[in-house]
Amino acid sequence: MIQLLATHLQDIFQHAESTYPEECCGILLGSLTETQKTVTEIILTENAWNPDTALDFSDDKLSDDIDKSISFSKRRRYAIAPEVMLKAQKSARDSGINIIGIFHSHPDYPAEPSEFDRNCAWQEYSYMIVSVQDGKAAEINSWVLDSKDKFQAEEIWEMK
Repeated sequence: MIQLLATHLQDIFQHAESTYPEECCGILLGSLTETQKTVTEIILTENAWNPDTALDFSDDKLSDDIDKSISFSKRRRYAIAPEVMLKAQKSARDSGINIIGIFHSHPDYPAEPSEFDRNCAWQEYSYMIVSVQDGKAAEINSWVLDSKDKFQAEEIWEMK
């Protein structure tokens, strides 16, 4: 289970809508126990995906595209710049919390992980995906990668 405030969800939805038709992305900071993760802060990041980033991935990681040219577009991919991840990691450590996940959007696509998402995921993180249909946030789901590299749905609980 991952829990977060309604204001966190609102910020994620607004970020996703503001970047449409491109994917948005961001970092989830907070605490974790064996049974739940609690988001205490979100960091809205710029989508740093670009053709150079795309070249870092092998063809098999891009194989879920019907048209490979879209793999070079922020409409189907996201990346968080390494320096942004490092800064978030240092900030979290200094505050006594952790990076517990990543969120991103799927413009005009379901809030389900793609094969590319699976290939790039880490088992320690939650992956929240918000579906944005025609510019409006429609659905959000969270996923965790299990020990067999399969995504499992993770319950999202909104704190009051």
